[in-house]
Amino acid sequence: MVFQNYALYPHMSVRQNLGFGLKMRKMPAAEIDRRVDEAAGILGIRPLLDRKPKALSGGQRQRVALGRAIVRDPAVFLFDEPLSNLDAKMRVQMRTEIARLHQRLDATMIYVTHDQTEAMTLGRRIVVMNDGVVQQVAAPLDLYNDPANRFVAGF
Repeated sequence: MVFQNYALYPHMSVRQNLGFGLKMRKMPAAEIDRRVDEAAGILGIRPLLDRKPKALSGGQRQRVALGRAIVRDPAVFLFDEPLSNLDAKMRVQMRTEIARLHQRLDATMIYVTHDQTEAMTLGRRIVVMNDGVVQQVAAPLDLYNDPANRFVAGF
């Protein structure tokens, strides 16, 4: 899970934040190191491994939060408004990085957002909901070209 508030431990380094969940599962240290290094390489944060979260920018913190999910090698990623705390320029950059990550990991990703641009650019299948009720499930272009109702058309 990747949240909008990053959920990082402020007293731990980036390396420790990335490996913490694996350490709690009593994974061997060598495997933790391997996974942390691999995730840091994927996300381009190797130079940051010894820094604390307070010394990172918002985009760097978001990459660390993504890394915490990646090291677990999950079958499904859940992103809950992960870019909402970033400025517009960083949102565009992180959207691109998440899209690349999706292709590289080839994992199922569930991405919750209220931002139509994020949904349309990142989604392969989009679920449009209104007050908790599913209005339409479709590919981005199908939503755009053939909306099920006025609410979806206004999406």
